[in-house]
Amino acid sequence: MPGDGTATTPEPDARGPGRRRFLGYVLAAPTLVAAAGTSSAPPAAADGIPSPEITELVDLNDVMTAAALPTSGLITVEVNEDGTVSFALPRAEVGQGITTSTAMLIAEEMDVPVERVRVTLADARPELLFNQLTGGSNTTFSTYTPVRVAAAVARQRLLNAAAVEFGVEPGDVALKDGVLSAPDGRSAGIGELSGKAAGRTSERVSVSLKPRDRFTVVGRPHTRVDALAAVTGRKQFTLDLDVPGALPTMVCRPPTINGRPGTVSNLDEVRAMPGVTDVVVISTGVAVRAETFGRCIDAVRALRVSWKPGTAEGKSDASVLEELRAAEPPMGLPPLTPSVEGSFTFHFRSNSALEPNCAIADVRPDRAEIWSSLKSPIVARQTIAARLRLPVAAVKVHVTEGGGSFGRKLFFDAALEAAEVSQKTGRPVKLMWHRADDSRQGRTHPMAISRVRVAYAGDTVLGYKQRHTSVSTDLGHGLGELLTAMAARLPVGDIGFSETFFQLSQSMPYDFGVNSRLLAETDKGFNTGSMRNVYSPDVTYARELIVDRLAARTGKDAYTFRRRFLRDDRARAVLDKAAEAGDWGRTMPDGMAQGIALHTEYHSANAVLVEIDCRPETVNRRVRDGVTGPRVTKAVVVVDVGLTVNPRGLEAQMMGCLMDGIAQTLTSGLHLRDGHFLEASWDNYFYTRQWNTPLEFEVIVMPDTTGEPGGAGELGVAASMAAVACAYGRATGTMPTTFPVNHGTLSFDPKPTVPPIPASPADGLDHVR
Repeated sequence: MPGDGTATTPEPDARGPGRRRFLGYVLAAPTLVAAAGTSSAPPAAADGIPSPEITELVDLNDVMTAAALPTSGLITVEVNEDGTVSFALPRAEVGQGITTSTAMLIAEEMDVPVERVRVTLADARPELLFNQLTGGSNTTFSTYTPVRVAAAVARQRLLNAAAVEFGVEPGDVALKDGVLSAPDGRSAGIGELSGKAAGRTSERVSVSLKPRDRFTVVGRPHTRVDALAAVTGRKQFTLDLDVPGALPTMVCRPPTINGRPGTVSNLDEVRAMPGVTDVVVISTGVAVRAETFGRCIDAVRALRVSWKPGTAEGKSDASVLEELRAAEPPMGLPPLTPSVEGSFTFHFRSNSALEPNCAIADVRPDRAEIWSSLKSPIVARQTIAARLRLPVAAVKVHVTEGGGSFGRKLFFDAALEAAEVSQKTGRPVKLMWHRADDSRQGRTHPMAISRVRVAYAGDTVLGYKQRHTSVSTDLGHGLGELLTAMAARLPVGDIGFSETFFQLSQSMPYDFGVNSRLLAETDKGFNTGSMRNVYSPDVTYARELIVDRLAARTGKDAYTFRRRFLRDDRARAVLDKAAEAGDWGRTMPDGMAQGIALHTEYHSANAVLVEIDCRPETVNRRVRDGVTGPRVTKAVVVVDVGLTVNPRGLEAQMMGCLMDGIAQTLTSGLHLRDGHFLEASWDNYFYTRQWNTPLEFEVIVMPDTTGEPGGAGELGVAASMAAVACAYGRATGTMPTTFPVNHGTLSFDPKPTVPPIPASPADGLDHVR
């Protein structure tokens, strides 16, 4: 994650005015290994008077980057003898494309083909401290400079070695496509000179980075480096790994959230089932190890377990909503001027990652080895070591590529379970959660209510208040290491940690006078997590709906009203582009409408315009086992992330964000009843399906506005949700206040909780679409 060689005093350069010098290192190694460094020179102060908006001074992304800065020099670029360049990225690739964008940065700075850059995922390295957490849209933002500095050090070292080899000055050596050339035509590949460019002792060097006007890779669309492997089935995820002796393992889980196993009446009977090797009671249930996952499922379904109560026993959507209302902070006395106010309810939602929650563990008496897709691998390693009563140095944690996350893989529940099962059985295990496990016992976006009040007089907005009250969000991953992870779990520390996280991740793009946003959290009985964008979707959603209502109350157009109050030129530009490209204000049939919304965070801005069809013939169309409802027919997503490393990757991110937004507004929610969620598979949980995706969709990437990348991974969710909600309100004539809007309709027959794994469909391909 974060960190870079902070700039020293800018120096003029013949290839670009004001180019900065950065500090890096050549490390002692047989082949060329280069690392970024740090500098004590502080960044220049911003001109003008600081804004009272805290996120314009420092936001969560800035904090994460600053925290990781001291260990940026531990992340290295290596030039191999075969002419490839290796980099172990201390982040988790879960489909967001960061291995591609990182390869592009290295290729750009070193003038080598992207295809010759090998980006792998680093194992858990506790010495990196805060530098191995994947989250907060921080990867490209924080690694942009240190990766380039390390690559620039390697490049300069190669040029120097080639100059000696050719008997010329370094400035006379050209490097292109991984080949170093002398003026007389002599040449050598970077691999041939890697040994000669290597450092015999570690030394500090100063380099300049390539100016942006010479970029040939960064900023141009590039296909993902793992695309071919993904579509041909060669890409390996956790469950694809062949770890000797690791057999399929699954867990029989309780019928209610976080229940605990009591007695098992038929252990011997299940142990004797065909293919079963082990059945052991663990802290979260009863684990079964067998020759195949099919045998595991048969055994799990056969177990007869008496269960102790869980942490949400007897609770339902209605009872949790009462708790939230009781915990809601007061808004204060009503204003003396006119005001607009609204309260919005957001139900529990699932992370819905494509890949099942899984891990492989091989635990021996004196050591342990874990394989899993982990976004906080340092905390995982430290926690697993403590659970196993082993020294941290005796536990190896390998970070594998993951098939989706949306925050789910910030937590390592599967890895911890796999370690426990392996220790109790004395054998390696390949543990997989069933879909029903993740829907009912996995991490969820917490249920919340958000109340907003805006006071105004004439055309002036006088003040804005928002009180966001939520089931507690588990931030137990901290900033990626054990100290902040423990602080986030303390009875008092968690309150301060959550409120700090909330304030540093929320922005107010409008000049709405005196504004305040406060978070209150209650009820730690649920397995929650930092689902994509954490608090922002719900907070922005409520704000943008109230902005729509305020515009209507004052007789203004929703787009022009927003534009008038925007504080920032970049935000105004994305809003204008969305309105222009989406033909805002065009005449539409009754029951159809447009919606527009804006979200800013992490040095980026995003506007979304959608059109929705709420006509009866659309709402009532029939789809098997689904709530169809309204359909978003058109979407325009405009995004400004400053410097875009890979426009194709950014477009894919925004497409995913839009699908999240449509789902969370219209269809995707969990129903809580009697201490458990009714949903038990994707058949029940209605993430955006093909029949609910827009027929027209466009992503517009704005030109570079800052010279450096901003956050993008989570950016588009909030504005997408809000735009869909605003469009729905305009199309139906009633502002929606409960989400998803179809939550009151249960379109499926809930599967039983005992056995915890539903029976497989008996009619084969009839259920595949």
